[in-house]
Amino acid sequence: MTAEIISADLNSSSLSPITVVDGYVPVIDLSSALSGTAAERQRVADAIGEVCENSGFLVVVGHGIPQQSIADMYDTTRKFFALPYEQKEALRSDPLDPLMRGFGRKGSLAASNAHASVQEERSRPDLSETFTYNRLGDAGDNALPEDVDGRLRLPNRWPELPGFSDTYREYYGNMEDLALEIMRLFALALRLPENWFDRKVDRHMTNLTANYYPAQPIAPEPRQLRKGVHSDWGSLTILYQDDSPGGLQVQDRQGEWLDVPVIPGSFVINIGDLMAIWTNNKWVSTVHRVVNPPREVSHRERYSMPFFHQPNFDTLIECIPTCATPENPPRHQSVLSGEYIMEKFRRAYDL
Repeated sequence: MTAEIISADLNSSSLSPITVVDGYVPVIDLSSALSGTAAERQRVADAIGEVCENSGFLVVVGHGIPQQSIADMYDTTRKFFALPYEQKEALRSDPLDPLMRGFGRKGSLAASNAHASVQEERSRPDLSETFTYNRLGDAGDNALPEDVDGRLRLPNRWPELPGFSDTYREYYGNMEDLALEIMRLFALALRLPENWFDRKVDRHMTNLTANYYPAQPIAPEPRQLRKGVHSDWGSLTILYQDDSPGGLQVQDRQGEWLDVPVIPGSFVINIGDLMAIWTNNKWVSTVHRVVNPPREVSHRERYSMPFFHQPNFDTLIECIPTCATPENPPRHQSVLSGEYIMEKFRRAYDL
């Protein structure tokens, strides 16, 4: 799957708002939504809503995030994973930490699926290393209600690399801003007031996770992947990925796996399970995976940086009023955002 962008300036308004890529993972330019008229903003929101009803995956350009921030985050991440393994191991996430901040433990995202055989999936752990930062681990952050499990306030773990924490916090802040903009576009697409989600995500509990996919000099076990088949858990994910082989694939409605296009400076956006619950399955949380590289290029490493936007811990996720009709009543039981994600982590990583 390929995509053609007609302008080298990804923050330019000269792009057509939508460039269709094989009809399933479109490229959408956000620039007119960020700086144009209300009508232009609604037009982009409607385009996003249409995608969320079909694939739940899109690629965005014209997003306004400084390219230098992306480059700094990428370079800093590569320096961390190049450290000797024992130095990374010293930053292993606390066994009690339900959000796995620091250097992540082995697990299988496929095991988080409700229908999965947990033991079987855990026997094929994902072929990746991770590092995770969450605002909840910063001193003075007051995002959590006072009576919430204190383990969520465990501190972040930082390597002794110059500027590492500053780079991650700056990038995190940029992702917060972009996530809020997208949530507001989501609201417009759903015929809600633009700020409908604001109070539900103003104390969000989002993990920013850096993924490192090492070279594979030895062929993986059968059915073992860089990331197993899964759907994301929260409201939306903002992913930066490089163009190394062995990348992200989504499954279409016919069960076929499609490559997600890689466009320099862009972000992949997909909705998660909680957004599907919010929208009464009007929008789809599509399963995806990260495949292994072909053996002839198995020496290539790969990096990606997902921002797993998660609503406030105490946000009740229940059917949005505009997504229910007499013919399509609410399909899901309501859930608390925080309890939902903690259960997902437990299944995936045996916490």
